[in-house]
Amino acid sequence: MEKRTQGMDHAFGQLPDHLLIEVFLRIPICEWAQVSCVNKQWASVFQGECLWQTAIARTWPSAGHRKRWPGPIPRGSSRRRYAALYVSEHVIAPGGEDDELVGHAFLFLKEQLELSTLPPPSSILHGTIIDQFIACGKSRDDAHELASHIWLAVINNLEENQRTFLLLKRLAQEGDFILPYPYSRSYKVLWRVFEKLFTDFRDCLSRVDYYDVLSCAKSLFQPIPSAWLGY
Repeated sequence: MEKRTQGMDHAFGQLPDHLLIEVFLRIPICEWAQVSCVNKQWASVFQGECLWQTAIARTWPSAGHRKRWPGPIPRGSSRRRYAALYVSEHVIAPGGEDDELVGHAFLFLKEQLELSTLPPPSSILHGTIIDQFIACGKSRDDAHELASHIWLAVINNLEENQRTFLLLKRLAQEGDFILPYPYSRSYKVLWRVFEKLFTDFRDCLSRVDYYDVLSCAKSLFQPIPSAWLGY
């Protein structure tokens, strides 16, 4: 049995990259990260552009004809484009049409919030997304609505850990900056921030934190849900 397995491994090792790509594209995407760690050749295939270009062409045929867009959020590599298209279809609008730009805005915001040692203020991040959509021809109303959907999707997909707790607390305590529409922060997004703090992260709040966050919530919303009250 061991010799047979070794033989199969050797046979796969002899396959050229274009045939490996055909095999990989038939494997569920949830297993790609594990597959890419099997050996150096397979890792190289996943790091290259060819696999992702082929995956985009097979999954979203019209995406290959889309031109680059103006604005602060770049399109990036084929691997990033695949991630953006996947997010737009399965995370932002499950079962709906893909919008690559929406997916890129999601990736941009999630990376800024998760990877930055000290993320920029939410008003700057929100403004960047708004400017991106307006630069691509979206109306002010559509830009504000899309940005709100993206913020909600990112907040709902953050891991429940200490870093996320500190991030949400910072977002809640930033204060309400007086900005013109559509750059003003969405109340739907702010509500979700406080809701997660008072439910998912309630045990992380010290007494001082609780009353500080509650005070911020009362300055924005009336009435306050009863589930948020009581330390």
